Amino acid sequence: MDEQDGPESGFTVAAPRAAEEEPHAYTAADIYLEVQRSAAFQEVRARYRRFVVPATAAFLAWYLAYVLAATLAPAAMARPVAGPVNVAMLAGLAQFLTTFLLTWAYTRHARRNRDRAALDLRWTVLDRGVGRDRGGQA
Repeated sequence: MDEQDGPESGFTVAAPRAAEEEPHAYTAADIYLEVQRSAAFQEVRARYRRFVVPATAAFLAWYLAYVLAATLAPAAMARPVAGPVNVAMLAGLAQFLTTFLLTWAYTRHARRNRDRAALDLRWTVLDRGVGRDRGGQA
């Protein structure tokens, strides 16, 4: 092999690395994975699950009870309560009321138990430069 290898021989000589290399530039994916593994993120997710899983199970049980009662006990559901209003109509309206109550409870829980921690986590990530375009604007 010739000592003067160059572009004409098909070999190129890599430039020597500088003694001080610039720090590793993190990609959004790197930072996302780091945030996902962080204790703060895990706490936010745990708070979310502690509310959503039981609330979803309770609402689905209530909905299935309504459907099963309408299917298996139509006579009981047809029982009049006041004039033309029967048990089935009241239970159906209660489904709507339950939906609104659950929505209110969810937003209250999020505001009191998760929003501050999630916002703190967001600012921590933005302080690292994620989410900024080339002009430096968020």
